[in-house]
Amino acid sequence: MNKNIIITGATGALGSLTAKTFASMGHNLILLDIDANKLDSLTRDLNLPSERFLSQTVDLLDANALQDSLQVGLSKFGSVHALFHLVGGWVGGKTFADTSHDDLEFMLNQHVRTTFNLFKYLSKPLSANNWGRVIIVSASTTPNPAGKSGVYTPAKAAQENMILNLAAELKEFKVTANIIQVKAIDVENKGTGTTPAEIVSAMQYLFSDEASKVNGARVPLY
Repeated sequence: MNKNIIITGATGALGSLTAKTFASMGHNLILLDIDANKLDSLTRDLNLPSERFLSQTVDLLDANALQDSLQVGLSKFGSVHALFHLVGGWVGGKTFADTSHDDLEFMLNQHVRTTFNLFKYLSKPLSANNWGRVIIVSASTTPNPAGKSGVYTPAKAAQENMILNLAAELKEFKVTANIIQVKAIDVENKGTGTTPAEIVSAMQYLFSDEASKVNGARVPLY
């Protein structure tokens, strides 16, 4: 059965490959991103019939706008089976003394507040199908930071904790929520981290019925 999947950060290197891969598997996509031009480019590349996708330019920090966008998706497809929350953003390489308050707010916005808004409005729709998947990508350094990441790793730790809470809350509805941890996303395949293709392969497994018992897990992909 084809599923309806929400992808945030859809125009990034990981998001676009995720969209192309799951579209090729026959699933329907709700693509969310803040960049309208890049979103238009992605939808042209996907070349899907209009009944199989919906693209929405939205700021995930704007709770009301996000709720409206999600409602448009629900109205079109009737249900949501999965959320791949792939919004990135990194501030690091600075000591606490050199880190600004704006850096802290940026990290909290990117990783904590966007996640809260999505979970707030999607928990009930995800619970309605007796099947669901939620996946985020996080950092291998989150549990044991090496320093000079004093706003990034705490924000990712909070995001991971939200995922673990969601995993517990929605378990009875057969919805799994998991974390893929990487050292870095190696977009150019230089051998410096985990490639988008490797991450998407792990996502395909976590999405599968065979992974139905994998829930609240941190999957080390490094």
